[in-house]
Amino acid sequence: MTRLQSALWLPIFDELADPVLVARLAAEAEEAGWHGVFVWDHLRWRAPVRQAADPWITLAAIATATERLRFGPMVTPLPRRRPAKVAKETATLDRLGGGRLTLGVGLGSDRFAGELRATGEELDDRRRGQMLDESLEILTAAWSGEPVHHHGEHYTVDGITFLPKPIQRPGVPVWVAGFPGNIKPVRRAARHDGFVPVNLDHPDQLAEIVTTITGLRQGQMAPYDIAATGASGTDPVPYVKAGATWWLVEFAPETVSLDQVRGVLRDGPVER
Repeated sequence: MTRLQSALWLPIFDELADPVLVARLAAEAEEAGWHGVFVWDHLRWRAPVRQAADPWITLAAIATATERLRFGPMVTPLPRRRPAKVAKETATLDRLGGGRLTLGVGLGSDRFAGELRATGEELDDRRRGQMLDESLEILTAAWSGEPVHHHGEHYTVDGITFLPKPIQRPGVPVWVAGFPGNIKPVRRAARHDGFVPVNLDHPDQLAEIVTTITGLRQGQMAPYDIAATGASGTDPVPYVKAGATWWLVEFAPETVSLDQVRGVLRDGPVER
């Protein structure tokens, strides 16, 4: 089986809506042997959640509090963000962390918190998919350090050079999120560096996804990451057998607490 890497996947809400506190948790996780800490990217969440931290400021705090573990937004709804701004943020954050940023991206959804509607963002999934693909084209070009000339349906970047570049080459690893049964995000993920299946019901679903991505990539799966998620106590072995390279321990956003996260991280990462 593939050597599994383990990470905490934190909804930075309410008690965890404090970047200083989350940075301390990340340092404790690194000391306990965890390989990564990833954070949610939301403006708000449904009741009873009342507070939500900014993920990018929180990630900067994590970057300065740790030395080895990977970190990043998991996932950022890229269509509601300006890709030129994200290009600067990701390059700077990667340099701040010494080349440890992973960028999780997705369409975003109004399903859980109504964020898109409440802020006047695009609601049509198809158009958000187009925006996501354009944004990823811009990011890839920006990370090269060469002038970016992009004139698309949704975005324009006219001859801007984005320097300094990220430490990681050819750029920051991109993991694409998607729901099982939806082929478009799988195809998108195959063009990048990893896939994060959302709301898996069974490891067989993951195995089917891995088979599809392997075919799309013509068997070139090294390096490539498949991140599976599960609550603490879930056996990751079936997911590793299905092709997972990362195991992200998830927490219920409405009830996550400092004590709960500390209890999980002190148990140490899953080793397989």
